[in-house]
Amino acid sequence: MLSQSSLRLASFARITVRRNFGLAAPLAQKASDPIQQLFVDKVREYADKKTKSGGKLVDSDAKVEAELNKELEKVAAQYGGSKGDDMTKFPEFKFAEPVLSDVDLK
Repeated sequence: MLSQSSLRLASFARITVRRNFGLAAPLAQKASDPIQQLFVDKVREYADKKTKSGGKLVDSDAKVEAELNKELEKVAAQYGGSKGDDMTKFPEFKFAEPVLSDVDLK
């Protein structure tokens, strides 16, 4: 005879297995729609190209890189950066201690 706690444990295990299978099943199967499969293939191909390029623009030439740098410099100038500043870095704030003078209350 099974106890109440062992029945609960078996039910919990069954629900957990069903839930985990439900999450992993779509990852294991192929797409049923050919357009969807083409999209997934292109995304994977782009991810491979991105890792091979070292994180830079994929399939770009010197002209595209120069144009990108020109646009980044223009945006940096609009937002207060100078040439060569790293605008992706969080700014460092420096607050100077105010100079206080003594007030004569007499």
